[in-house]
Amino acid sequence: MHQHTFFIAPTEMGTGLTSITLGLIRALDQLGLKVGICKPIASAEADKEHRAIDLITLASGFAPPKAISLQKAQKMVSSGQQDRLMEEVIGMHRKVREAVDIVIFEGIEPDRSEPFTARLNVEMAKTLDAEIILVTAPQSRSMGELTEHLNIAKGLFGGDKNRNLLGCIINKVNAPKKTNTPLKANMPVAEEAIQSVLQDSPYKKLETEQFKILGLIPWDASLIAPRTLDIARYLQASIINDKGLESARVKRISLCARTVKNMVSDLQPGTLVVTPGDRDDILLASAMAANNGVPLAGLLLTSDISPDDQVMNLVKPSLNQLPIMSVKTDTFQTASQLFSMSEGVKADDTERVESIMNHMAAHIDGGFLKERLQLDLQTRLSPAAFRYQLVQLAQAANKRVVLPEGEEPRTIQAAAICQERGIAQCILLGRKDVIEQQASSLGIELPEGLTILDPDDIRAQYIEPMVELRKHKHLSAPMAEAQLEDTVVLGTMMLALDEVDGLVSGAIHTTANTIRPALQLIKTAPGAKLVSSVFFMLLPEQVMVYGDCAVNPDPSDEELADIALQSAHSAQAFGINPKVAMISYSTGSSGTGSDVEKVRSATAIAQQKQPELILDGPLQYDAATTVNVAASKAPNSKVAGQANVLIFPDLNTGNTTYKAVQRSANVVSIGPMLQGLAKPVNDLSRGALVEDIVYTIALTAIQATQI
Repeated sequence: MHQHTFFIAPTEMGTGLTSITLGLIRALDQLGLKVGICKPIASAEADKEHRAIDLITLASGFAPPKAISLQKAQKMVSSGQQDRLMEEVIGMHRKVREAVDIVIFEGIEPDRSEPFTARLNVEMAKTLDAEIILVTAPQSRSMGELTEHLNIAKGLFGGDKNRNLLGCIINKVNAPKKTNTPLKANMPVAEEAIQSVLQDSPYKKLETEQFKILGLIPWDASLIAPRTLDIARYLQASIINDKGLESARVKRISLCARTVKNMVSDLQPGTLVVTPGDRDDILLASAMAANNGVPLAGLLLTSDISPDDQVMNLVKPSLNQLPIMSVKTDTFQTASQLFSMSEGVKADDTERVESIMNHMAAHIDGGFLKERLQLDLQTRLSPAAFRYQLVQLAQAANKRVVLPEGEEPRTIQAAAICQERGIAQCILLGRKDVIEQQASSLGIELPEGLTILDPDDIRAQYIEPMVELRKHKHLSAPMAEAQLEDTVVLGTMMLALDEVDGLVSGAIHTTANTIRPALQLIKTAPGAKLVSSVFFMLLPEQVMVYGDCAVNPDPSDEELADIALQSAHSAQAFGINPKVAMISYSTGSSGTGSDVEKVRSATAIAQQKQPELILDGPLQYDAATTVNVAASKAPNSKVAGQANVLIFPDLNTGNTTYKAVQRSANVVSIGPMLQGLAKPVNDLSRGALVEDIVYTIALTAIQATQI
């Protein structure tokens, strides 16, 4: 079975989000599946957040990773580090999924005071390529109002067009309206009312073909009844009698300032009697009720007044059944505090947790989940997942990467980051005083272990080896010394002699300046017909590979086939299961002309060389990437509509397309990454950001393990 990730997204506060998560855990557990839970970002209410995480741990037997605080997330978003935040979310996902069948991510409750939370939920779901389940509650809305509310929430996640938006669980159906008296409305829902939720429900009208109502959870008062112990903790009450404190549940509260005759009717099972501490008559009446077998939730004495010792001796026979507490506040203040108390379940209340899980699971559509989990959905590698994977693989590789443009500010900053994060052992070529001055002006502290080599100090040792490597071209020592003035050539020689594992350049050099020394000194890898390139395009929904957009102006059909095979291998090396589309202006056999024939021939050559590779062509760009276009233009293709590796017929097409997509859609691209060289050398765009350089260094380090 394909591993699934469900993202549970509340539409607003007060939907009972964690209770729904608990119910899903139980429903999936009933299908025999092991569930891992993660709550990646903590809400502003720390106590509530810790409670939710503790509950999840209790219910699943799985301790989620430590959540990122909402304050930290907000700071990262506002400072332009949202991508880094999403990488941390992906890191949590990778940790959770290792030992489970299903991963559930719990979103953040949207808050009017924190409007960015809804956007974060959307970004997290997209990053994880998760299947989204919305959670909402009627909240006294009419059907029209609920429909509008749900449509707004659906729209945030792309609406019915989003294949990952599964549906909605509607919680707290038929819940009573809030009242001004604490727990006054906590009367059990009649069985007929529960059945009316499930049979011929008007809520079913909210369904569409793509969007299902996955659960209708009827409100049940017994599920929000706290223990007397919880109220004692909340009020920081002094305990006079602790018998039954942990087992008794508060279903209603009676504020007693009346005479005994007028309050006797309130002495019912589950009632917490709240009265001033000097009301001995109320104490005696409560004790008598308890002694007669009425399971009261307890007696709460207010105003910091303790009962008389003689009265306590009189009620002693009842003390095994009646918890008694005392608080310093008066009855009015105490009632106000009780009204403000959260209905949330405590993590150590295992009985209530079990009841909630069973109730929720019983009203969630387990049949739909079972059917859904049999689907083998295509896994899409999101940009954050790709970046996280790059960092993890690079850290494991632990390679040495030389940076010839060592005095360039962005390169210095990227080297510091890579060294600090363990992405690579970086070597800057440049004058130490200049690099340190640049770092100081940028506010960067150069990390320990970062190597700085002055080209003037080391150049001489590479003259003789370079003459030897280029003797077939009659290179003399003076010529070699002159060429080694170029730090890219110097760095390439270090790579040729295995003193480093890879090279990254291009922040201030052209692509030709970076590639030419590599072609002269490193040469192509065994079996490679040519050197080509790929860009990793970090599109909003997934990462795609474009090749060749930087090196070969007009490859032949055999060369184009080689580029396709190299690009598929590169995609696979970075966690992308390649589905290769050979791009042309025509799809299938519909077009003619030398250009399309070249693509058709290249497709046949590549298929013959690697028949197991999922590859097809010629395909137009839209047929390769868009499902509905593919259905009409190439219905029998295994690639059309699903392609993640696009091979362009020539440099003009490839370079134009990658730049158009990059600029028009504001897409981050990593590359060009060179393919076909015996050792990894990679080029940068001269407009590269620090982050681009960091990830290119990571690519290079990983490549060094593949070559």
